[in-house]
Amino acid sequence: MKTKGALLWGLNEPFSVEEIELGDPREGEVQIRMEAAGMCHSDYHLVTGATPLPSFPALAGHEGSGVVTKVGPNVKRLKEGDHVVLSFIPACGACDPCTQGYSNLCDLGMGLLSGQSISDGSYRIQARGQNVIPMSLLGTFSPYMTVHEYSAVKIDEHIPFEVAALVGCGVTTGWGSATNVAQVRPGDSVAIVGVGGVGMAALQGAVVSGARHVIAIDPVPFKREQALKFGATHAYASLEEAIVPVMELTWGKMCQKVILTMGEMDGAMVDPALTLTAKAGTCVVTSMGNMSDMDVKMNLFLFAMLQKTLKGNVFGGANPRHEIPMLLDLYKSGQLNLQDMISNTYSLEQINDGYQDMLDGKNLRGVIKYTDADR
Repeated sequence: MKTKGALLWGLNEPFSVEEIELGDPREGEVQIRMEAAGMCHSDYHLVTGATPLPSFPALAGHEGSGVVTKVGPNVKRLKEGDHVVLSFIPACGACDPCTQGYSNLCDLGMGLLSGQSISDGSYRIQARGQNVIPMSLLGTFSPYMTVHEYSAVKIDEHIPFEVAALVGCGVTTGWGSATNVAQVRPGDSVAIVGVGGVGMAALQGAVVSGARHVIAIDPVPFKREQALKFGATHAYASLEEAIVPVMELTWGKMCQKVILTMGEMDGAMVDPALTLTAKAGTCVVTSMGNMSDMDVKMNLFLFAMLQKTLKGNVFGGANPRHEIPMLLDLYKSGQLNLQDMISNTYSLEQINDGYQDMLDGKNLRGVIKYTDADR
């Protein structure tokens, strides 16, 4: 079918909304009519080259929700009419990581930036006669997608699509940063560094986990104000500014858990983050850095002698088939505030405006809402 999508044709170029050709579902695949797509900072890493692609063009977008409209052969988990959230990492359930409880590290993730479909290795999208690489084998910045069923999770049809879209990446990643990876416990002091979409979800995870102090750190006044509304007990503009007050607040113990959720990771931030981390505490790196960046600044003597832990994190350590519906259940019960995380909504044609708002610090999360006009 012919539809349209937000394409990138080169580094540091704006998104170009134009016609694409989308293939029908093949073995194990479904076609989805998209209703909403979250505008995650990770897609902007494609623009800057921080996340390198083998080639252009690329169809961005890896966070979204919609309705199944077509089902290919041998699809076992989904049917036409199902409401789904797209999981930015597929989960096959059969590889070693999946069977060991690490669905967020499914072996199928190795092909996320290849553009080649899980089903048969072919390219499912073309534009201007060229194969297109969809972000995370999804490409949610298009009103229609053809994806493998491993990348789609069925949800309650009563959940608003714009809310559901957020748990396909940012909310699940942030929440799991606190609950699964950092393993926040009642009474912990927790610092969240960067309180955009991912950080605000981490903050809520820390609050629900019973943290005594939840310290939000962000240079943008709007985000610090919002963090206090979402449950932060304290807010500071920088790591450096936070260190002395946190020392006083915790009687010198510092934070048992520090979670880095900035839009862009810099290796120079690791040392001050570890300074904020308590003895035997854990610092979690959720933020994405440039793939070519190999430099990290840290005091190795204090790192070893104070027995601190530095942990990586992808998708919040989550099992998407379990945690995506679980998080939406928490939303329904009023324990997880997703609606207020949506700062602004945009049409697909406004995607460049939405990303400029993100860079300007105006959004916790911007969401593209699709209408019949987009299709």
